[in-house]
Amino acid sequence: MNTLLAFWSLHTPALAVALPLLGAMLVMLVPAERFPQLRGIVFFLAAALGAFAAINVAGQALADGACTYVFGAGPRIGGGPEATCTTFSGVPIRIYFHIDAAGALMLLVAAITSTAAALYALRSEEGSSGLTAFQPLYLLLVAGVYGMVATGDAFNFFVFLEITSLAGAALAACRIDRGLAAEAGLKYAAISSLGGLSYLVGVGLLLARHDLLNIAALSQAIQGGGPSATDYAALGLMALPLAMKAGTVPMHQWTPDTYSRAPHPVSAFLLISSQASLFGLFRVAFTLFGAPVVSTTSLGAFLAVLAALSMFVGVTMAIPQHDVKRLISHHAVSQTGYMLLGASVALAVLGDAEKTAAFGRDALAGSLFHMMNYAIYNGLLFLAAGAVVWRTGKRNLDDMGGLGRAMPVTMLCFGIGALAIAGIPPMSGFASKWVLYESVFRYSPLLAIVAMVVSLLTLASFVKVFQAMFLGPARKHLSEVKEVPLAMAFPMLLLALATIAIGLFPDVVMQRLLLPAADALLK
Repeated sequence: MNTLLAFWSLHTPALAVALPLLGAMLVMLVPAERFPQLRGIVFFLAAALGAFAAINVAGQALADGACTYVFGAGPRIGGGPEATCTTFSGVPIRIYFHIDAAGALMLLVAAITSTAAALYALRSEEGSSGLTAFQPLYLLLVAGVYGMVATGDAFNFFVFLEITSLAGAALAACRIDRGLAAEAGLKYAAISSLGGLSYLVGVGLLLARHDLLNIAALSQAIQGGGPSATDYAALGLMALPLAMKAGTVPMHQWTPDTYSRAPHPVSAFLLISSQASLFGLFRVAFTLFGAPVVSTTSLGAFLAVLAALSMFVGVTMAIPQHDVKRLISHHAVSQTGYMLLGASVALAVLGDAEKTAAFGRDALAGSLFHMMNYAIYNGLLFLAAGAVVWRTGKRNLDDMGGLGRAMPVTMLCFGIGALAIAGIPPMSGFASKWVLYESVFRYSPLLAIVAMVVSLLTLASFVKVFQAMFLGPARKHLSEVKEVPLAMAFPMLLLALATIAIGLFPDVVMQRLLLPAADALLK
């Protein structure tokens, strides 16, 4: 037992990725038709153990400082064990993970959401078409996301990005849905392939110029030698596809198709895959390049415009929608705008230490705060909407009504998610939006006003949705509808409680998680 615990402690960063990958292989060995329950147990255990490892390494990074794990290293370097959660000070020539406070935050978010969605999937996907492929692909998606936020190597980020792209495209297309799911998967695959190729070319340019792939070492080389035309080209080739994979306007067209047609738990976790790409954009902008390598004032202003467009276009496209999952998908574009907004303000003032201390740091922390909240409450909305679709077989709001009496738990969870996404206190969405309003206003009052107006439009949109699904007289064709099973209700309740808890104690979350994460990106 002591040997097992020592192994776990020593190799936790690698196990966070390895356990879902191992689970993806093992679950394929269990015949779905003969042993569905055993297959489900293997699937959930792999997701849960991977999440436990991710939470464990995140906790170590937050408590003890940045955690580095070197793959294939010798037993000792610099007088201590190399493959441990200690700062790596050797020559950066090996593949390694580097988890600082920002990476730890993303690992925590991904672990919570992936476990909730996996538990939900045990019942929601029972007997569904494509189940044989669903479970291993989902575990591959989870492993890819963990790798994206943990790696400290620019090329290996591409490897994990491709894993998430392939798994996400296959998951989006794994339903027999009159060809709509296949179309959504093909769109996601095409966008991901183009984006991945662009990112890889950018990495190749940096490798050719600096002969390095380690992100920290690349940053030192770029800033120490001064930026070249090659560095600027690499920045564009790496940043734009990550913004596209995150679903920002004008590169957002794939988002509503993919999210709305994917299986319900996949829709909830694809959000995290998109956030991992946005987090990669933050790494490129702040950690790899940053001031004074690029004109951060111009780059920040450009990203602020994209953020404002994403917020406004997303919400205005959501309001007229009648397909409930497509409506939530358009709101996902809008919420991505909020996340990009705070980071763009921090980037715009990155070269000014006084402004960074005054409001840039808070703007970046608000952006990360909203990323965390968005993952939880938007995941909750997708799961709750999926529960309604699962029970009724209807996606169109015009075919629903009066479901609150038959599905009170689902109604409660959806209502909490709706209040959170609209920024109504005391839900978590209000806390993160308030930080963004305050910090962004000091940079540009106009951008803060746009963000507030978008929140009002979001509230109006979800009032319509809530009324259409749960209020009013019960429809005759829905008279036999019942509440979803506990295996689906419990993950929704878990995310709903997390949404409320974060909203009630935002200062604790801000001080212990978000400001350290912002500092990790700014240093």
